Amino acid sequence: MKIQFDSNQEFQLDAVTAITDLFDGQPQSEPDFSVIQIRDDFSIGRGQNRSDLGLGNDLLLEWGKLTANTRAVQERNDIETPDPTAGLEAWELFDAPANQTRGCPHFSVEMETGTGKTYVYLRTIFELSRRYGFQKFIIVVPSVAIREGVLKNIEITAEHFRALYNNLAFEHFVYDAKKINRLRQFARSTVLQILVINIDAFRKNFTGTEAEQKSNVIYKESDRLSGRQPIEFVQAARPIVIIDEPQSVDSTDRAQEAIKALNPLCTRGTPPPTATRTIWSTA
Repeated sequence: MKIQFDSNQEFQLDAVTAITDLFDGQPQSEPDFSVIQIRDDFSIGRGQNRSDLGLGNDLLLEWGKLTANTRAVQERNDIETPDPTAGLEAWELFDAPANQTRGCPHFSVEMETGTGKTYVYLRTIFELSRRYGFQKFIIVVPSVAIREGVLKNIEITAEHFRALYNNLAFEHFVYDAKKINRLRQFARSTVLQILVINIDAFRKNFTGTEAEQKSNVIYKESDRLSGRQPIEFVQAARPIVIIDEPQSVDSTDRAQEAIKALNPLCTRGTPPPTATRTIWSTA
């Protein structure tokens, strides 16, 4: 028996559009199979940026335009904010691959249970790749059970999304501390990449302290990666991070520091009720 997915659920399309319209004005992705031109600033177009370790997502949109887009989406979706003139909620990150400080904005789509949350964020991944050329995505989950559920959803929707997106090639995998070489491929691949990882796999970072041996493998230098830390390849990818069940994932300071360590281009989750980053809601 094959599961059939309805690609025309209006409320799901509205949620996807709320995210993709945030980047309106970002240079559009080039046609499939086009030649990628490398510019002097190492940006190679299609929403990607080259570094020594691989290809990362590249946000070329000015911060003011991103803010204006966000406010426009909120207004369109009747999302009230405490202060519409306030700036975006964001972390200030030092982007080691780019050797510069930049903002990492947070956006949230709130959906009630049973309305297709996983389908929506998976479709958002494909839409962002198609429209803007973003190729590196990480889905952070709070538990093994939810991780397995996400993987099952990717598997059963793969054919559906290939049909919707002109057979767009993509790869997905689960982070495995015993297979850290896969992170090198994640960073260097030109194919759409979806990494699913449990927060516990990268929450413990004690590097530079006496407790360093207790750090997760992702923070430890590896001979298999030419002495690099696996996390460096993730950082080079500058992934868009999707937080599944955020009330369980990023509810502590240590968890938020761990997510920052991924060097995300931006994050998507669910905010506290008073936050200003919600852009769409089914409530």
